Amino acid sequence: MEILSEEPITDAEAKEFLEKREKETELKYEQKNALEILRKFSVYPAEKIKKLVEDLRKIEKLRDRQVIAIANLLPEDKDDLRAILQKEYANLTEDEINLILETVKKA
Repeated sequence: MEILSEEPITDAEAKEFLEKREKETELKYEQKNALEILRKFSVYPAEKIKKLVEDLRKIEKLRDRQVIAIANLLPEDKDDLRAILQKEYANLTEDEINLILETVKKA
């Protein structure tokens, strides 16, 4: 199998994709397991998460993988955000950190 491209997606988008695929054909074992986990833990609708991703991408210092991680984990405070961003957290200003947290809270 050859990988032609790769793009990170949120858990909500993965759930939506797998549910659509489930209607079309039988899922493989791994896909069934992934969908079961996503149904348990991905509680926000895909449209709401897509809007959050769109808003987070407006913050210039955040890369796509960071935006996706934030959208998947929805940090509630600075400690949660620090755990998600790890090294990159130090590169953010206090205003940017607060902007990220406010954006997540609006979602």
